[in-house]
Amino acid sequence: MKKPLLFLVLVIVVVAAALLLRAHPLDLGALRDLLARLEGWRQDHALTLFALVFAGYVIVTALSLPLALWMTLASGALFGFWQGLLLVSFASSIGATLAFLAARYLLRDWVKQRLGARADKIDAGLKRDGAFYLFTLRLIPVVPFFAVNLLMGLSAMPARVFYLVSQAGMLAGTAIYVNAGTQLATLDSLSGIVSPRILASFALLAVFPWIARLVLAMIKRRRAYRGWTRPVAYDRNLIVIGAGAAGLVSAYIAAATKARVTLVEAHKMGGDCLNYGCVPSKALIRSATLAHQMRHASDYGLSDTQPQVPFRALMARIHRIISDIEPHDSVERYEGLGVEVLLGHARLIDPWTVQITAHDGTVQRLTSRAIILATGSRPYLPPLPGLEVVAPLTSDTMWAHLSDRDTPPARLAILGGGPIGCELSQAFARLGSDVIQIEQGDRLLSREDAEVSAMVQTALEADGVRVLTDHKAQACGITDGEKWIEVSHNGSPQRIAFDEIIVAVGRRARLQGFGLEELSIPCDRVLETNDYLETLYPNILAAGDVAGPYQFTHTASHQAWFAAVNALFGDFKRFKADYRVIPFATFTDPEVARVGLSEAEAQAQNISHEVTRYDLAELDRAIADSATRGFVKVLTVPGKDRILGATIVGAHSAELLAEFVLAMKHGLGLNKILGTIHIYPTLAEANKSVAGTWRRAHINARLLGVVRRFHDWRRG
Repeated sequence: MKKPLLFLVLVIVVVAAALLLRAHPLDLGALRDLLARLEGWRQDHALTLFALVFAGYVIVTALSLPLALWMTLASGALFGFWQGLLLVSFASSIGATLAFLAARYLLRDWVKQRLGARADKIDAGLKRDGAFYLFTLRLIPVVPFFAVNLLMGLSAMPARVFYLVSQAGMLAGTAIYVNAGTQLATLDSLSGIVSPRILASFALLAVFPWIARLVLAMIKRRRAYRGWTRPVAYDRNLIVIGAGAAGLVSAYIAAATKARVTLVEAHKMGGDCLNYGCVPSKALIRSATLAHQMRHASDYGLSDTQPQVPFRALMARIHRIISDIEPHDSVERYEGLGVEVLLGHARLIDPWTVQITAHDGTVQRLTSRAIILATGSRPYLPPLPGLEVVAPLTSDTMWAHLSDRDTPPARLAILGGGPIGCELSQAFARLGSDVIQIEQGDRLLSREDAEVSAMVQTALEADGVRVLTDHKAQACGITDGEKWIEVSHNGSPQRIAFDEIIVAVGRRARLQGFGLEELSIPCDRVLETNDYLETLYPNILAAGDVAGPYQFTHTASHQAWFAAVNALFGDFKRFKADYRVIPFATFTDPEVARVGLSEAEAQAQNISHEVTRYDLAELDRAIADSATRGFVKVLTVPGKDRILGATIVGAHSAELLAEFVLAMKHGLGLNKILGTIHIYPTLAEANKSVAGTWRRAHINARLLGVVRRFHDWRRG
């Protein structure tokens, strides 16, 4: 209660002072009379009067009272230009800093709690550009200085920076008003102090820090390219390295805008998603789902049937599906679009030159105004003792390794409890493998809410997966021809035998072998890029897994637009990559799809929120499909329908999520979803139902009482 009480006292003091000033308004005549009465006392007590005016100015500024202008004029009239400028410059800056600190102490925590994650983003922006913003605002007299003091106090700007920038930024305006005070006797009105010409000068002066920033950026750019010789002319407008999702979209955009673009791919067109990830895994999951439905046909009024799993044929289907989709990403298609496609290994020679070594060993070098690195990622193999001995599989290598088998692995260990590990565990269990899934964390899908993790684990265990959470892998090996992995749980070791092991503990960006080290381009887990996806060299950009922070095909395509447009047209207009609304899904059964905040994330970040939930067991179509397992959960701003996040668990949740993605992207609330017609009976009605649940929870009870009495009256 200490802060609210102190804040209330300050508000009362400021309001009382403002009302008093309104009742006894100042004008130039009253100010001249006051200064005339002080003139004699000033001659005998100049130093004391200076100190009193200084202290009064600090108090007036700190309390944001509308007296600063009059005190500035008075200071110029009483002490002359230089002494008045000294007094007002320091007193105003000190007072402003006190107001800044008061706002920080009294209001910052409350505001940050209300804004949640947005407050961190604002702080990050002000940390980078806050001094420029503040200096600009201080140079524009029409912006109320007290508002600047209070708003900056809500940020994380250091008080020292605020004081120094304020001291410098207010100096020019202070000088004008102090000088006007020295001419108080001849001053007719306040409007004459700041003429349109002076205001225009201030506006030009306010542009100065941004010009300085551009100059600094140019200097930084020149420094980055120091030691490199820029080509006189370029062979290409754009070279894209990597033909996965990010590379394909980048090249497509360049060709569509009639740029001369070369796409270089070292292995297979379509990248990981087509050849090893999204496409084959979803084909596997579909077959596994059908096998599961056959075993549980009685759920649909049919007879349960034990499926036969000719695994070689199943894998052949997966490769056939890849082949059917390949033309979408093929060399022929992209050459038809106007893209030059080169198959080989690309390496940066300098910021504008790429060396391509073809598969037949021939080498060529091409120069380009811009280069996009879209080299993707590869599965991560942890430094687990003995892992290489047991020939581990990954989501990249398993498809070729398992293709010649007549049956799925009898005993399969899967290391990792993330989306890939969960999808593969369930799929292989449904196809007949004895699956053990090992996760060192305390639950599966750790990014999701605990209830989501529990629901997925229950589903996997129902399909026969033995889930070992809180088990840390210690070592692997082969004893008497049998492969094993040793895990530790609460300090107790345990050995688990297996025939095959799939490692699914994450992916790492492909960073080696592209010449990044020679160019000193910063990279750790991913390439270091700015908001525009530019690396150390502004003409070299990155998109997709290699750029982070997400490893989804759809975010790679999303980034590619920004990378391509900035690469081709960045000299005229650049666009910051937009990560505000990023959806993702885990294709287990039930599926898990989410966009925005989860409930756990909102709680961890102290973001105020309401939770509205609708169980699919209440939905007619879900009941008809025997697909009642799951729910829709939406987080909203308290008392409002603005969506902070949505989680859907259930059949086809990835498709159902699209409506919430659209709503969040374009600022549509739950009331808009509720007012949209949804076909009956469909699973999509779950979205409308959760919106209706929110609406019923926010009905005005008092208004309903009035309406009830109205209806009673109409009945007579």
